Amino acid sequence: MAASYDFPSDLLAGQEELHQVRAELLALLKRLPWSVEPLDAFSDDNGWRKVERPASPGWTADEQAEVEKLRQRERELAVFVSCHRFWSEVAAENTVDARMRLKHAHEADPDSSSEPG
Repeated sequence: MAASYDFPSDLLAGQEELHQVRAELLALLKRLPWSVEPLDAFSDDNGWRKVERPASPGWTADEQAEVEKLRQRERELAVFVSCHRFWSEVAAENTVDARMRLKHAHEADPDSSSEPG
């Protein structure tokens, strides 16, 4: 189905902010040590693959607060987007398609950005 949806501006803005918050959270988690609490290094080769981790100094109180702030905002935005009044206007059989189109609405439309060849 190639339907287009007239998403409300607040829903589009909420989805865009959700993308931004998730990207920021992912980048932060990649920078932080692997363990929230300080832990010694370990190596385990008894499983199906060897697992090794360096010693972790843990996260500072500020780092923990920043992660919690981003996770809280992510939850708020996820609820806002998924419970928006717009979804009551979409036919049940079109909901998945509409949701996927909303998730990618921030991306450039390939048809409008390509030049005729």
